[in-house]
Amino acid sequence: MELSEYVQSGLQILADSGCFSPSAYAVLLQTAFQSLLNAQVDRVALDHPVLKHIDPTVLKHCHAAAAACILEAGKHKADKSAISTCLEDCKFDRERIEQFCTEYQKNKDTLELILGSIGRCPLHVTDVSWRLEYQIKTNQLHKTYRPAYLVTLNVENSDSRSHPDVSFSCTMEQLQDLVGKLKDAAKSLERASQM
Repeated sequence: MELSEYVQSGLQILADSGCFSPSAYAVLLQTAFQSLLNAQVDRVALDHPVLKHIDPTVLKHCHAAAAACILEAGKHKADKSAISTCLEDCKFDRERIEQFCTEYQKNKDTLELILGSIGRCPLHVTDVSWRLEYQIKTNQLHKTYRPAYLVTLNVENSDSRSHPDVSFSCTMEQLQDLVGKLKDAAKSLERASQM
């Protein structure tokens, strides 16, 4: 498991019993898991009375670090020893590591199911449609008289789930820039496939 310096620093603060009492650590850990596993969990979870004495910036940093560590463990299907090693590097004591691993094992199946449902393949563009619109006035009633292109990219994923089309509006210059970048990408891909 590789964690960024930001995540490691957040975990080191979370490991500090002077900053997070055992009860505050338990609440933050449960909140981190629930925020990942349950879409209905609202932001009020960090307003728990046990966490009131902790600076909100530190609290959010540690919450994000714990969530990132949980996701990284789920992504790699990490076992208890891998998680323990990672947390030991972040100065966690045995008791906190055991608590983290217990909570992880309890939620592991649900976490892996959620991560698996996200998918690994980027969207595939199947079609492009566009139309030209001519804007005469803005919503502030200023006259503009400028053309704009409305572009819609029809996309699909290899897992055959439906995805909403991607739509955007752009000026002629922006569209020409996009077309130029797409041509550059196509040339690079062609060169790479010839090697």
